[in-house]
Amino acid sequence: MKLTVKTLVAATLSFAFAGPSLAQGGAPFTIAESGEVFNRLSDAVQAIGESSATIMIAPGTYGDCAVQTAGSITYRSEIAGRAIFDAGTCEGKATLVLRGHSAIVDGIIFQNMRVPDANGAGIRIEKGDLLVTNALFRNSEQGILSANDPSSSITIDRSTFQRLGRCDRGLSCAHSIYIGNYGSLTVTNSRFEKGNGGHYVKSRSPRATITNNSF
Repeated sequence: MKLTVKTLVAATLSFAFAGPSLAQGGAPFTIAESGEVFNRLSDAVQAIGESSATIMIAPGTYGDCAVQTAGSITYRSEIAGRAIFDAGTCEGKATLVLRGHSAIVDGIIFQNMRVPDANGAGIRIEKGDLLVTNALFRNSEQGILSANDPSSSITIDRSTFQRLGRCDRGLSCAHSIYIGNYGSLTVTNSRFEKGNGGHYVKSRSPRATITNNSF
């Protein structure tokens, strides 16, 4: 494994994490390219199918989740740090279960994810490339958990992971980030703090670059 570690510095995110308690009227999920609007995140994902598109998410707090099985989708908060996914999980795994071609997650907060097998995550990436930027993961069993995809990459930049992980109930530990046999992992300019158990970053990727982060 190639592991590059530079001097750790505090991550400076490009927005303050704050948000209202409820979505502000109207259908909150908009496909930017077509203008179609949806009340449920899963319906927006299904409408994109095998295409490439961006889902703009209005400010609010949501219990939604979605499974992406195809296509390339960007999940973007209309206002960075104002779209919050709270406790909603699909397939007993995560808010976003990703096994399409690729996904980008930008400016979103994930919190309070818990599932019966104690691996509740904001994102479960099972296949395809993933880029996460300007995101916050907090108060959950895991932040990001992956399966194995040796042909794809995971990149995490300018994000914060706090009060994540666990080692209890006689189960294997959960971690802030746990990456399986992925082609590569890059974590930059991010902050890890107040962990509840496990590791901040655990990876089985043969190529891992961890630079300019604060632990």
